[in-house]
Amino acid sequence: MPELAEVDAYRRLAARALGRRVAEVVAPDAWYLRGGLDAMTLTDALVGRSFVDARRVGKLLLLDTDKRGPVLGLRFGMSGRLLVDGTAGVGELLYTSNADLEKWDRFGVRFVDGGDMRIRDPRRLGGVELAPEEDRLGPDALTITTEDLLEALGRSKAPLKARLLDQARMAGVGNLAADEILWQAGLDPGRPAGTLSATEVAHLRDQLVTTLATLIIQGGSHTGDLQPERHPGGVCPRDGTPLVRRTVGGRTTWSCPKHQR
Repeated sequence: MPELAEVDAYRRLAARALGRRVAEVVAPDAWYLRGGLDAMTLTDALVGRSFVDARRVGKLLLLDTDKRGPVLGLRFGMSGRLLVDGTAGVGELLYTSNADLEKWDRFGVRFVDGGDMRIRDPRRLGGVELAPEEDRLGPDALTITTEDLLEALGRSKAPLKARLLDQARMAGVGNLAADEILWQAGLDPGRPAGTLSATEVAHLRDQLVTTLATLIIQGGSHTGDLQPERHPGGVCPRDGTPLVRRTVGGRTTWSCPKHQR
């Protein structure tokens, strides 16, 4: 599933699309266009323009256009992959098919030079927007400060993991990364978020940023140390304790009952 690490790979791949004039918009799936957007509006907004910058806020990819044109926002849901000139930003996503089938292409643009950029999404859970409301997202998880994290957690009685997954409070953390971050930090996912001390929040922030940076380098949210043991019978890679599986914040969660407190 595309989380921050995958979308950061898409951002780097999208750099190959910069400076290339759009000749055509291909939008065969009207449901994939969000916020009342339609293919004609999208065509009018993009054809003749070039993308000049590729940015990421959390799991949202943003492509700025020239001539002060609109920002194109791309969301990838649970199974979306970005391709530029046939090259995918990531080679494999978990919990979905990675088959290269054009019938799963939900949106694309063709460039004057003959190349293209596409979103291939088997499960159709992503989407395309113009001028998405970036300010509805919290601080980006990769650059969040300790002060911002403390504010995001607040005095809430909600589970710690649920707070980390709340994109309005902090943008970018998905289910796999959340389990890895909390495992690395030694914090129980079900612990009330507001019970962390200032020292624990600072430690969590350090582990959060370090873990996300490592997942980016390693190639995806599925590359963490905990991931191979997220299955029935899995044990903690740190101390060998059998992992506990439960639902926290509506998501399947794996944690170590011994060192995560």
